[in-house]
Amino acid sequence: MPPALRPGPIYDVTVEARTLHVDGDDVPVVHARPDGMPVAGLVLHPDIGGLRPLFDEMARTLATHGLAVCVVEPWARVPASELGAIEQRLARVADLDDDVQVGDLAAAADLLVVEDDVSRISVLGFCMGGYYTFKAAAADRFDRAVAFYGMLRTPEQWRGPGHKHEPLDVAGDVCPTLAVFGGADPWTPAADIDALRAAWKDRADCEIVVIEGADHGFVHDPDRPAHRADDAATLWRRALEWVLR
Repeated sequence: MPPALRPGPIYDVTVEARTLHVDGDDVPVVHARPDGMPVAGLVLHPDIGGLRPLFDEMARTLATHGLAVCVVEPWARVPASELGAIEQRLARVADLDDDVQVGDLAAAADLLVVEDDVSRISVLGFCMGGYYTFKAAAADRFDRAVAFYGMLRTPEQWRGPGHKHEPLDVAGDVCPTLAVFGGADPWTPAADIDALRAAWKDRADCEIVVIEGADHGFVHDPDRPAHRADDAATLWRRALEWVLR
């Protein structure tokens, strides 16, 4: 199935694998930029699968819309030998740390400021990346945020000392944020979405979109059974409008 994220008007784009050095650690990233001056920056936190060709191509396509993009590897500090099937990764989320994850996203934003000379930077994430997008959106570093089906409460199997804040606890402090959910997603139950609505009741600069009948992960990966191509295409357009405002 072709990706729902369609190319923009800029043909020439550079994509390269890079390494950020953050507090003594090496953090793999993918950096993409359009030919000429980018209009804005975008830091992307992938899903639990981390960096892979899906996100290389996503970064390339986003750059054709005039964005300088940096995609961060969330598992930079976990040996590759300890990561394999999705079950192994789900078991290791409890070992991740809010400050480290958000710090890596901030370091990626710094790279875009220095190398691409952008002044406006958004953060965007999917699934686990959406969970951390909510936290990053409250860290006073990003101008705008888009969270695709990010968990609003830390799942029980993810709980660990590094998970210091619930996304709902910091929802009132976020930058302008677009939150996208599936109505049939067990990771983001209706009660949690209602709690976010309550937290944002006075926030005209934040929006919630719920696609009825959509399951978890229905936008970003066209190979997933849950993918909904028409909804995904519509939501990608909304996401681009949001970060390019």
